[in-house]
Amino acid sequence: MSFRATTSIDYVEDVSPGSGALPPRAWYASSDATSLSLNGSWRFRLSATADAEDDSFADEDYDAGDWAEVSVPGHWVLQGHGSPIYTNHLYPFPVDPPRVPTENPTGDHLRVFDLPSDWPSDGGSVLRFDGVESCARVWLNGTDIGEFKGSRLPHEFAVGHLLKPAGNVLAVRVHQWSAGSYLEDQDQWWLPGIFRDVTLLHRPAGSVLDFFVHASYDHITGEGTLRVDSDVDGRVTVPALDIDVATGESVTVPVEAWTAETPRLYDGVLATEGERVPLRIGFRTVELADGLIKVNGKAILFKGVNRHEWHPEKGRALDPETMREDVLLMKRHNINAVRTSHYPPHPAFLDLCDEYGLWVIDECDLETHGFTEQAWRDNPVDDERWTPALLDRAARTVERDKNHPSVVVWSLGNEAGTGRGLTAMAEWIRGRDGSRIIHYEGDLNCRDTDVYSRMYAEHAEVERIGRGLDGGGLKRRQLPFILCEYGHAMGNGPGGIADYQRLFESYDRLQGGFIWEWIDHGIKDERYGFAYGGDFGEELHDGNFVCDGLLFPDRTPSPGLVEYKKVIEPVHIEGDGPGGTVRMTNAYDFADLSELAFEWSYQVDGETVETGALSVPALAPGKSAEVKLPTPPMDGRGAETGWTVRAVLAAETAWGPQGHQVAWAQLPVNEGTLEQFAPSGAPALGERLVTLGPAAFDARTGALKTIGGIDVTGLRLDVWRAPTDNDNGAHWQPDERYGLLWRKLGLHRMQHRLDAVELGDDALTVRTRVAPAAWEVGLRTVYRWTSDGTRLRLTVSVAPEGDWRLPLPRLGIRLGLSGSADRVTWCGGGPGEGYPDTKSASMVGRWESTVDEMQTPYVRPQENGARADVRWAEIGGLRVEGDPAFWFTARRWTTEQLDAAEHLTDLAAGDTVWVNLDHGQQGIGSQSCGPGALPQYQLRAAPAEFSFVFSPVSEIHG
Repeated sequence: MSFRATTSIDYVEDVSPGSGALPPRAWYASSDATSLSLNGSWRFRLSATADAEDDSFADEDYDAGDWAEVSVPGHWVLQGHGSPIYTNHLYPFPVDPPRVPTENPTGDHLRVFDLPSDWPSDGGSVLRFDGVESCARVWLNGTDIGEFKGSRLPHEFAVGHLLKPAGNVLAVRVHQWSAGSYLEDQDQWWLPGIFRDVTLLHRPAGSVLDFFVHASYDHITGEGTLRVDSDVDGRVTVPALDIDVATGESVTVPVEAWTAETPRLYDGVLATEGERVPLRIGFRTVELADGLIKVNGKAILFKGVNRHEWHPEKGRALDPETMREDVLLMKRHNINAVRTSHYPPHPAFLDLCDEYGLWVIDECDLETHGFTEQAWRDNPVDDERWTPALLDRAARTVERDKNHPSVVVWSLGNEAGTGRGLTAMAEWIRGRDGSRIIHYEGDLNCRDTDVYSRMYAEHAEVERIGRGLDGGGLKRRQLPFILCEYGHAMGNGPGGIADYQRLFESYDRLQGGFIWEWIDHGIKDERYGFAYGGDFGEELHDGNFVCDGLLFPDRTPSPGLVEYKKVIEPVHIEGDGPGGTVRMTNAYDFADLSELAFEWSYQVDGETVETGALSVPALAPGKSAEVKLPTPPMDGRGAETGWTVRAVLAAETAWGPQGHQVAWAQLPVNEGTLEQFAPSGAPALGERLVTLGPAAFDARTGALKTIGGIDVTGLRLDVWRAPTDNDNGAHWQPDERYGLLWRKLGLHRMQHRLDAVELGDDALTVRTRVAPAAWEVGLRTVYRWTSDGTRLRLTVSVAPEGDWRLPLPRLGIRLGLSGSADRVTWCGGGPGEGYPDTKSASMVGRWESTVDEMQTPYVRPQENGARADVRWAEIGGLRVEGDPAFWFTARRWTTEQLDAAEHLTDLAAGDTVWVNLDHGQQGIGSQSCGPGALPQYQLRAAPAEFSFVFSPVSEIHG
């Protein structure tokens, strides 16, 4: 074995983007040129520092037989070598740009491969890396071919002269930390490795180099103009349009336009002397006109999400099936746009966006958020030494993705301050591609951008912006506005998104927003189910802030995604239930309603008694029509009755099955009346018990013991909930972090003082005061029990005392039933959870569930599972009717146990099912990174009275 001196590692801390790589170019998945995937099992050696080993491992005769193996694409820290680190914005190393720690985990990767027997001998070959974090140096057959940074961007190297038929040795040294790490401080796990594809591409003589598909659409004439510029001359054919032209030449023909709602793609071919490359062409024009973002002449409304790439076992090494699953889930939940936070995604994801139809804001791989800790001092974005690296990242983003019709906006990056580097990026992009607009949220003066973009602006401010009363410079006031991040989907929530949507639809200037974010970044873990920040011993971390998505880590939709689907549905259904009319409005931007079928159903006391089809015209976008409902199938006198109207897919589409529900509304007819309750009989005092109708009470305390032989324990007023991530709030809003303030006040340890137990002629009355230790505030609480002989009625009266400055978490009663109670039946909101500002998707009906199924598995346990607007519920042989309707929650652990849990594995079922019957709940909001619950959703301490009627029932639901 040969010996060589230790490799120089100066490149690791060099601010340049690297050396040896070919110029960036358009990415395409395939052509008729031969290619060889180098994905698979690679030999792997991990070192603690960048210079711990010399580069002799790159020699052709090096023996790596005792090395470990890792999968490529993959992250070595998710394959048993080291540990992941999660920070939101703080750098997990000292900020001393461009220097990085000596302790710099470095992974040496080796792959030995043979060329296929039919590998052509003519022309050249290119080695392509689609993504390596964060810095890599590459050798092929012992020759150093270069190094690169820019983790989420492709890099290609000319290697044809180095290849041999068999025994090729590809060696890649990957460093976790580099100067590039300062530009990649995105809110995500730090995960080193070769996490995207590695491919060897044959490049025949006369093969395609770079090309740019220009395919515009004239909405006035209905014609598209195609021109394909190519570095190598060739011809472009599009058979469906009878196009056959030379590269560089324009042709105009009638076409169907591409939009996110009608993603019409035309198959074509770019043919040069040495290669044929398939094209998928979408004709569309993006412009900034009349102060609005317009596509094909029409202003669009983004109903979007921010999407980090994530898989709970593979990290950012996503396979095609997972990417397709993401797109299908988005389409099925009415999402029409994606911001690729905060880097370009795997290019195959953009192919899917083209195919299925999603507007894309394609974001550059740039974030320097950690420099906020030093007021942006030394920020690379405003340091000209780093400008070449920034321009390289901009170029690699634009050149790779420029041929995707789904990409309508280029984003310069995220949370990187402002400065000369961003201006240089914007100027370069405009010079290269004038067919799209430019976005960057941090540019409040809009010097470099074409859109005014903000994160987490409160509703009132968004409305002022919509009305043009936001101030700022003249240029900014003339630009469209988007919320590039809002509705922070961390834990239970987000709340208040329906209120945002009403603003978006009320003011033209407000062109929608993007929920933060798509998926929880929990890592599958035997200890916890899913792990989050701090679970791997990180010295510096941001806890479960990495779990803030509309999907749980296993891609199960959260209640937040179900809520969002309802809020952004593309058909507005309103009507007059008693009058029997419904008004349909097409809220699509481009599509008519011809792909939808409409159905009605009629409910009596939550049960559907009849269904039918509804004839609705194929309304054009923005148009409305009133449709007559049939005569109600029964008058339902005395019952609660109403219509449910649905819009569903009339036939199977590329993204959804026939019958898939797109939009719905419920139109009440009769409210219904409660069964009369006439108290009869007086409470009877025994030696230890008081009996009243079907119930028995403790004679000393007045505590309920049994109803009809069903044991009941611990019934009392309850105001505490296990704080949600949004209750705990963001650190910059200390005066409204209600979870912390509630705990300081002691609402989690309320004391219940018994003042009196009174036996009257027809009632048992228990008078109490419920209050936290150390404070003078309290809640005078009176429980008044009556019975009509077979049923038991509880009326709770609450009167606040003292200066209650905080809203309450909840207000209601809690009680315990035997642990054998399992099946729950209720009439009210469902099938999932709902809270005051998250119940748009809560459909009133008759529902069934088990207690376990009623739990929402937030990665960090917290308040969850309440069903809203419940008229009655049955559990464990007990029926509860509310006056008024109530929130219903049932779980196999106490709120205190839920509060103490850090992971789902901390929760163990006990011998009691704890039931909450709530008169009120505090709203959810999205204050984990955004505004809290709006005033109308806050549960202020005020006099309240509410009642429940209890009765034993037989277990008839299995």
